[in-house]
Formats: sequence, C-alpha cells, structure tokens
Amino acid sequence: MLDTAHLLSPTNFPPINRGRLETLQVNLGYQCNQTCQHCHVNAGPTRTETMQRKTIEEVLRFIDRQQIRCIDLTGGAPELNDHFSYLVTAASERGVKVIDRCNLSILEEPGQEKLGEFLARHQVEVVASLPCYLKQNVDQQRGVGTYDASIRGLKRLNDLGYAREGRGLILNLVYNPQGPALPPAQKALETDYKKRLFDDHGICFDQLFTITNMPISRFGSMLLSKGQFHDYLDLLKNAYSTENLETVMCRHLLSVDWQGYLYDCDFNQMLRMPISHKGKEKIHLRDVMDEKPAGWAIRTAEHCYGCTAGQGSSCGGALSD
Repeated sequence: MLDTAHLLSPTNFPPINRGRLETLQVNLGYQCNQTCQHCHVNAGPTRTETMQRKTIEEVLRFIDRQQIRCIDLTGGAPELNDHFSYLVTAASERGVKVIDRCNLSILEEPGQEKLGEFLARHQVEVVASLPCYLKQNVDQQRGVGTYDASIRGLKRLNDLGYAREGRGLILNLVYNPQGPALPPAQKALETDYKKRLFDDHGICFDQLFTITNMPISRFGSMLLSKGQFHDYLDLLKNAYSTENLETVMCRHLLSVDWQGYLYDCDFNQMLRMPISHKGKEKIHLRDVMDEKPAGWAIRTAEHCYGCTAGQGSSCGGALSD
C-alpha cells in the first residue's frame, strides 16, 4: 500500500486548540470482517492489533476521572474485540452514552448471533456504514454480498426496536463517496435514502451522516495509484470553509488507539501523529488521567482540509447545511 503521510505535512491549515472534552473515541483494534476501499484504517481480516483488558480498564478509569459522557467505539469492527461487551456494559452502568460504529455484516459473523440483542439491551446507539442505497455501488466499494448482508442487518435492528418511535434506540447511517469527490448535501441525500430503503425494503433509520473520504491509508493509496491524489487535495483545499473550523470534531473529542495512546482524531491515529504535550511526543491515557485537555494545541496536516471542505465532515456527519 502506498503511504501518503509524507505528502500531507507540513501544512498551512489554520492553528486550532481543543475545547472541553466531551467524547472519547476508542479504537478497539484494526481487525475487521470487511476490506473496504475507502477505509482510512486499512482494516481487514488479517489485522491482529486489538485492545487488551488492561487497556480497557485504563479507558474506564480515564472516563471516570475526566467525567466523559460519551464513548464512540470504532475499529476495524469494534465488536470483534474480545472485551467489547465488557466495555459496553461497564460504560452503560456508568450512565455513559455508547456509540457503536457497526458495519452491519458483523451481525452475521460466527459468534455474533446475539450482538443485536446485546446492543439494544444496553441502549447502544448504532452508527452503521451503508455507502449507498444501491446494491451494485455498495458491493463494489465493500465486497460482493455486503449489500444484502447490510440490508438483513438493518431489518434485524428495526425488528429489535431501532429507529422505532418511542423505543429510544438510535440507528444512524453513514455515507462515503465512492471516488475523489465531496459528499452531496446531507439533508437531501438523507431524504433519498429514507425513501429508497423504506420503499425497497421497509427499512427505517434516524439520520444519515455524510463523511468525506480522507486522502490517507487505503483511499489515499488508491488516489496515488490513479494519479488523483494532488487533484483531490486541491479539491479539499479549494472548498475550505472557515465556519466549519469552529465545529470540527477534534475540538471536543480525543481518540485512543488499541494500545492506549492519545490522538486528536482517528485520522491522526492512522497517520501516526500522536498528541504531544509538555514536550512529550507520545501521550498515554495513564499519563494524563487528571489533566484537562482543554486548550491543548491540535496537530494538523493537509488531510484536515477534508473536515472543513464544503459542508464539513465529522464522525457525526456534515457540520453545516
């Protein structure tokens, strides 16, 4: 895989600082049952990196010390971590909101037969990747058979009460462009998704999040191989919007990798750009248990234009209408 990290720094991206910490995004490991073209983690079935129980305990201590009210579990497929259920249970017992970034097909993997029921029982918010409502496009981006498995997964979640009025079980979907382009307007695309998925399959969901593909890892490598990398970076830069700078996710989020080291976001984690603080170039959770990260400088590189281009992009979708 071609590495794009050296092409993304230095940068003239505006300097920014962190605000109050609200969300801890926990990458439980890079193993996944899929190998998606747009994946910025380069996750897949052969990856072995996974968070151990000792680090899970440090995550929970950090949550307690920092009084964090939301954890965002990602991977890979976070559910493949042996301690996924323990972390979810411990967090929900603390009254912490839990988000699971689910690829849907994981619901059919051996050993995951009760996953849907577990998520519903603990009121876990599911953010599910479905890069299109058309079968051909999804299978092309994520592998043959993925679309059908995703549809079955969504139906199962609906049957469990997700996206059903009055149940309090939130199901959001994620759209990623297939190629080197910015996502379309989120609200309009959400309307299309809801109509097509309900008309074709009887499926309901709450919101659609449109997320810009980052020119890093697998997607960045694909751009380089096709000679599109610099054009895509220019597209992101030319679409820069100052108003998005105020609400980028890194201002109120920290990302922790499978070993317990901290990053400003999941993208920086994949670029091996850890948080630096007080002259230390790599910060572990246990190093800052009682330090408030508000005011810390956020490390930036050229990929940061992906979060501020057009309508903006974050783990919660577009930043502006």
